[in-house]
Amino acid sequence: MRYSQMFPKTLREAPKEAQTANHRLLVRAGFIDQLMAGSWTLLPLGWRVVSKITQIIREEMNRIGAQEMLMPLLHPKEIWNQTGRWDEADEVMYKLKDSRGKEFALSFTHEEIVMDLVRKFVRSYKDLPLNVYHFSTKFRNELRPQGGILRGREFLMKDAYSLHTSEEDLMEWYEKYKQAYLKIYERFGVKVYYTEAAGGVFTDKHTHEFQLEAESGEDTIYVNPGTKEAINKEVFAGEAKDYEVKRAIEVGNIFPLGKKYSEKMGALFINKDGNKKPIWFGSYGIGTTRNMGAIVEVCHDEKGIVWPRSVAPFQAYLVDLKDGEKVHQKLVGVGVDVLWDDRDVSAGQKFADADLIGIPVRLVVSEKTGDKIEWKERSGTKTELVSVEEVIKRLM
Repeated sequence: MRYSQMFPKTLREAPKEAQTANHRLLVRAGFIDQLMAGSWTLLPLGWRVVSKITQIIREEMNRIGAQEMLMPLLHPKEIWNQTGRWDEADEVMYKLKDSRGKEFALSFTHEEIVMDLVRKFVRSYKDLPLNVYHFSTKFRNELRPQGGILRGREFLMKDAYSLHTSEEDLMEWYEKYKQAYLKIYERFGVKVYYTEAAGGVFTDKHTHEFQLEAESGEDTIYVNPGTKEAINKEVFAGEAKDYEVKRAIEVGNIFPLGKKYSEKMGALFINKDGNKKPIWFGSYGIGTTRNMGAIVEVCHDEKGIVWPRSVAPFQAYLVDLKDGEKVHQKLVGVGVDVLWDDRDVSAGQKFADADLIGIPVRLVVSEKTGDKIEWKERSGTKTELVSVEEVIKRLM
């Protein structure tokens, strides 16, 4: 990809209202643009990152046997009335009427929609367990959308749902989702804590969050020393001196919802004894756009973003100071995903933009490098001259 053709280019200044690293850097580097409070456009670089995040999540969901689908975003009032959440979740829901006076909500989650699907198709214990997921847009009426792309009114999210014949089976799968989530964050290149938390508008039981340690985080968690387990301040009841207190960003959550939804919506199955029983239910969410912002909060320095390799928009940033086209063609020819800075601007600007955008490897072709290429990793300071063949070997 030629950077001269990339839309848009970097900005000299961050938005005046930006208070977090992800807001400043993602806007300046050309990953996102704000339409209004809590609503963001994913620009081409941003979409590349979110697509990488999405693919990692998809692979780990498929690995445990979940099936991908896609559910509607516009929901009829009567579905939400069946669980009582039309009123209970009123403060976070966007509601509207059509020209005939029929009332709808824009999706802030999909538990009711999944339960409506299941009661149409699941009949027997032989149909369970069932695990489904989708990636979709969510709408939540945040009173104070802030923190850049971390807390929006409209955002992208993966939500998965598991359905079971028993609590025991639900909790077995709850553990599978926990391990899948830990693997996802490991692949993202960040460290998270598995954190006990409240259920909010989803359940009155305790749930679990995946919290990423960050000074800019809105949450306070109490970490059990030497472990990856913690307790959110909102449910903490221990002695603070026995824990490490940290600021953190919630980047995922899992909910053991029990039989509440199936009982209210009449989602039943026939067990081995021929009796009708309510389905046990679990819900599991990861905000894909939120995770892009959270990764930037912990992966940056004074010069810009420092993307982990797994989610970076490109594998390498090629700074062309002389005759870089041949190198670009060779890299692209073997499948290396490279952003080629072919612009007619100063070397200093190219180096500054490379640091700001944060692609893991910077390659420089110039008179000084001769038939070699200068290799520098974004996370380090060392530079070295290597052959094109060595560059390809390292990147592939």
